[in-house]
Amino acid sequence: MRWWVSIGAVVAAVTTAGMVAGMAAPNRAPPIADRSDGTSEVDVELILAVDVSYSMDVDELAVQREGYAEALRSADFMKTLKTGPNGRIAVTYFEWAAAGDQKIIMAWQVIDGPESADAVAAEIMNAPLRRASRTSISGAIAFAVPLFDQNPYHGLRRVIDISGDGPNNNGEPVTLARDAAVEKGIVINGLPIMVKEPSYSTMDIENLDLYYEDCVIGGPGAFVVTIKDRAKFKEAIHTKLVMEVAGLTPPGRILPAADREQPPRVSCLAGEKIWQDRWGR
Repeated sequence: MRWWVSIGAVVAAVTTAGMVAGMAAPNRAPPIADRSDGTSEVDVELILAVDVSYSMDVDELAVQREGYAEALRSADFMKTLKTGPNGRIAVTYFEWAAAGDQKIIMAWQVIDGPESADAVAAEIMNAPLRRASRTSISGAIAFAVPLFDQNPYHGLRRVIDISGDGPNNNGEPVTLARDAAVEKGIVINGLPIMVKEPSYSTMDIENLDLYYEDCVIGGPGAFVVTIKDRAKFKEAIHTKLVMEVAGLTPPGRILPAADREQPPRVSCLAGEKIWQDRWGR
């Protein structure tokens, strides 16, 4: 569902849920099937997939990076991290644009305390900023899925965190990639960025939040945190990361399009249609 709440409320919810070692909060997303194979145990295998298409301006890209780095270093994040059964997560961070354009900025690393969080945040911040053409959310999801099997960690949950400011307009339809990931027990959460008015030049659409709800997110407890105010960019990222590590499911969840009988409120091919109408290819 589309959801917004202050970081203080999230941390309070984590504490109230009583997440201690060996126990799962009642409103947590169900864990994936056990694949114990002697690998390191973590609470979450988390993939941060970040849009760097040309519709994102340089300031947005910088604030986005800073948001993730600051969230990982925050006291709230550390407090939430230690409420999990293992008190550690595995995380990787990549940037994406077109269907064949994904770049890993930080390979899989474990965060288990302030020192490892600082190291991960520094690696994210030290990478050069880049921008690229086209927007392929489906390509980002398809790129992300195999990364779970390529790391040495065993997580209770596997989560892809997709952030972006426009609809899919390249590669296969986003719903196909989403459904394939969900079938593997992966949860996809969304961070639609709506800080600018829709523009013809950048192929934006109205109601990007609804598009993310109906076409992008999926899996048990999947949710959307929308950014509509540039000043709250970092707070939204902060809130979303704490939610993902805590494994909390927002109340009144709206099911993704794949789980509903009614058609999506925004066409899941909106981006492809705009591109076809404009360039005929």
